[in-house]
Amino acid sequence: MTDERKVALVTGSALNIGRAIALALAADGFRIMTTARQSEADARETARLVREAGSDADTHLADISDHVAAAGLVEATVARFGRLDVLVNNASIRRQTKFLEMTPAEWREIMGTTIDGAFYCAHAAAPHIISAGGGTIINLGGISSHVGAIGRVHAITAKAGMVGLTRALSKELAPHDITVNTVVPGSIETVRGFAAGGNHGRAALPDSPLGRRGRPEEIASMVRFLCSEEARYITGQSIHVNGGAYVT
Repeated sequence: MTDERKVALVTGSALNIGRAIALALAADGFRIMTTARQSEADARETARLVREAGSDADTHLADISDHVAAAGLVEATVARFGRLDVLVNNASIRRQTKFLEMTPAEWREIMGTTIDGAFYCAHAAAPHIISAGGGTIINLGGISSHVGAIGRVHAITAKAGMVGLTRALSKELAPHDITVNTVVPGSIETVRGFAAGGNHGRAALPDSPLGRRGRPEEIASMVRFLCSEEARYITGQSIHVNGGAYVT
């Protein structure tokens, strides 16, 4: 018997926002493929938490900056679960480097994972989502791509590219009943490494009038809504979740 429960692939789902998204979608009955480039233990822990919550999950490591690996990730998801309904392009690499000190290799690293990876995953996933009868692609943006910040030329450019990718894909994939949106987090309470500026790297972002940082679960709630039947008429949008730090 074919399992008709929907399936979501969440890139960068080892920790933080990606893990929260995986768990939020699992709460709506989605089966989840977790993935990371290297953090296998954390990605598998996310899958364990999904199963503990009552859904099904698996893990497949992939460097999505490689188009072959990205396509392999999508194929592994379909092979494991039999279908694909939702792609969440959350994976990105964050660095804190001033423009005049930035190397071409660092620029390519950020662009490769964040924007190239999103394109590769969407390109591989779209035919399967079409086969499933339609679905959703969610891209994760960043508030800094709307307000600017020092030391983030590469990351800001890549995240700004997510908005363009969203707008273009929303037009091309609409006839196939695929909605495409960007969720733009503000300053979120996550664990960051030193290369990303650590937790002090958020100092460049505008303060929320609410007087606090957001929680990963608050970003995941928006993603969860956009993947629901209630949101089928929303596409091509950049939806900000930032506590009022940036008002469009």
